[in-house]
Amino acid sequence: MELILLEKVSNLGDLGDRVRVRAGYGRNYLLPYGKAKMATEENIRYFEERRAELERAAREAQQAAEARLEQLQGVTLKVTAKAGEQGKLFGSVGPADVAGAAAAAGVELARREVRMPEGPIRVAGEYDVAVQLHTDVTGEVKVVVEGQES
Repeated sequence: MELILLEKVSNLGDLGDRVRVRAGYGRNYLLPYGKAKMATEENIRYFEERRAELERAAREAQQAAEARLEQLQGVTLKVTAKAGEQGKLFGSVGPADVAGAAAAAGVELARREVRMPEGPIRVAGEYDVAVQLHTDVTGEVKVVVEGQES
């Protein structure tokens, strides 16, 4: 399946690239989420007419993500969870908890933007958690997990 990308897609290509992908990936992800269009003659003309508008929108989205990252750099997010005597949490702190702490601190952060490749946090302490706000904008935010004895 040949597609034209309408925005930058990680590990695939940049805005305006013509790419060949498997049919399932194109049909189930790229096309429904508006990240690409089929590479027909009509769609190629449509893309070329709107190219400047799409590039401007992509630039604005990246600048907004960079501004949000600067806000997050100066904030320490605090999450409180029930814990035992040695600080081991009864549950765990995951991306949704980190996003909730960011919202409480007044910074917009979606759960899908929080990256925790080692899995959820299970022990109280101070952690640097990776965030990816845009394809090209990644950083870290400091999260303090406080154990609350029950």
